[in-house]
Order: sequence, then C-alpha cells, then structure tokens
Amino acid sequence: MSAARTLATASRVLRQLRHDRRSIALMLLVPCGMLFLLRYVFDGSPETFDSIGASLLGIFPLITMFLVTSIATLRERTSGTLERLLAMPMAKADLIAGYALAFGLLAAVQSVLATGLALWGLGLDVIGSPWLLLVVALLDALLGTALGLFVSAFATSEFQAVQFMPAVIFPQLLLCGLFTPRPNMQPALEAVSDVLPMSYAVDAMAQVQRHADATGDFTRDILIVAACALLVLALGAATLRRRTA
Repeated sequence: MSAARTLATASRVLRQLRHDRRSIALMLLVPCGMLFLLRYVFDGSPETFDSIGASLLGIFPLITMFLVTSIATLRERTSGTLERLLAMPMAKADLIAGYALAFGLLAAVQSVLATGLALWGLGLDVIGSPWLLLVVALLDALLGTALGLFVSAFATSEFQAVQFMPAVIFPQLLLCGLFTPRPNMQPALEAVSDVLPMSYAVDAMAQVQRHADATGDFTRDILIVAACALLVLALGAATLRRRTA
C-alpha cells in the first residue's frame, strides 16, 4: 500500500466531487435539513427532540454517506474509470483507502455542520461534551462511507445501489434501539441487533446524552463502530473487481 497513491486517488475524487453540486448538497445539507425538520416536528415537545435527536444525529449522516458513496463509486465502475485505474500499478487497498479518505473528509465537514446545528442552532440538550457527540457522528458517517464502498461492488446500476438501502440500512434502523430499548425486543431480534454496528452508534449517542464524561460503555461502542468501518473497508478492497462486469 502506497501513501502517495492513496493521496492521489483521494485528490482525484475530491476534484470530481467539487463539480458535483448535487452530491455535495446531499452530503452536507440534507442531514442538517432533516434535523431542522425533526426539531419543529416536535416543537411542542422539545424533550422528545432531546431524547431522539442525538441518536438521529448519528443515523442521518450514516444514511446520506452510504447513498452518496455507493452511487459515486458505482459511477466510477460503470464508466470504466476503476478498470483503467486498476490496470495501473495500483493496489486495491490504495484505491479503497483513497476513496475512504476523500469521502471521510466530507464526512468530517458534514458531522461538524450537523453537530453544530443540533447543539447551538436547534438547542439539543445533552449532558456530555459536544466533542464526544462529534466523534460519534463522525464515526457513523465514516461507517456509512465504508458500507457504501462495499455494497457498490455488488450493484450494476445506480438504481440497484439505492435498492441496497432497504437491505443494509433499514434492518439496522429498526433494530438499533431507536424505537424501543433493545432488551425489550424478542430475544432473537435482540441477538441480531447485538451484531449490527448501528446499535452501538445509537448506544454511544445515548451515553453522551446521559453522562458528563466518557464511560466504559461509550469507549466500547465507538471502538466497535470504528472496527466495523475498518472491517467493511477491508471487505470492500477484497471484493473490488479488476474488470467491470
């Protein structure tokens, strides 16, 4: 793996995204818009926004980064760009790491904007440090990026990439503990939720919401989310095809 090739790939992806205003708007503005809408849906019950706003602050970036990354990477595949790049002396890991770095930088900007809006624009009330909230939001966005890179290997069109969302994102959304505590679920579903990364992302946000300092559970949760993101990136590199089907 070469740092120079990874940086060159990231630079190329960022230059391309700079001219794709719709994708930039989707990544940076949609999570903020959804949080804004959610705040005023619960305008008469601000405590409800406080109870679920922190969790959704992590979920919205994950979903948007999953969509944008999977579609943008698929465009590279179908246009033949990936095939030409892999014909060069470039390792698959260099390519995946470059994409992850480029989209990761955008994920960081997205997380800062969404966290700042939620805390200081919409009055989200959490006991823990805003920095801890930002860390979880960033890790969730990076996890969405990794998942998007991974599933793009199995899609042959942008429509198929979007179709992966119900299979990859929706089950995690239902089982992550957002709608009901996971111990209250049917035992089989609780066991499934225990292996889904979004469950630990929501738990980490709940720890920040309830505790002033980082707890042992918080540290465990963010390490699991980070490990899942790295694992999915490794799987993405392993499934990257040198020829476009």
